[in-house]
Amino acid sequence: MLHDGVEASGVFPIPFIFSRVMTLPVLPSTVFLTFLLAIGLFFFIRASTKDRTEVVRLVAHQPQVDVLTELERHFLDRAYRLAAVDADTNQVRYEGRVRPSVFLAVFLSGLAMVGGLCLVLVLAIAYPESKWLSPALLLLAPLAGVFYWRTAGRTEAVVVQLESPTSETASALETESASQQITVTAHRDEIIAMRQAIKLATVD
Repeated sequence: MLHDGVEASGVFPIPFIFSRVMTLPVLPSTVFLTFLLAIGLFFFIRASTKDRTEVVRLVAHQPQVDVLTELERHFLDRAYRLAAVDADTNQVRYEGRVRPSVFLAVFLSGLAMVGGLCLVLVLAIAYPESKWLSPALLLLAPLAGVFYWRTAGRTEAVVVQLESPTSETASALETESASQQITVTAHRDEIIAMRQAIKLATVD
């Protein structure tokens, strides 16, 4: 015996399928999980512009002038400029303009569009009367790329400070002559690039 609304051919019409899906007890959980994923996507997009400044302490076994020259050459090659020099504290400040990534802007917009599409499908099944929300949510997807583009482009600073190593540090490194302790405050990616270009020991 066929169920009402089911064709004799055995093919289930789409309205019947949607009506059956909406009666499933798993639907509220699906809506809840979809909203959780949407919240996670929001914070992921927001974190794309988060400040990732770190402080690292290194030791160079070179004269101070040689260390400063090598660091200056490295940061100038990476499009930074010398902004300030404080002779009293042996501190040098470099500044550079960070350009946003076109790929990341497109990627975040696409990710927001996929997430919005998933949310629209779930809402269309759970609340058929909310179909007018579909185009509105999808049109908001490019705003993720716009948000990243406007906030990612900023001026970043690299602060290099040279100081004599403490007796404890020098003893640990077994070198008390011609050692320079360097404190670098910069973006995490800049610190990684600097350590790859200039071989320096890490202070524990």
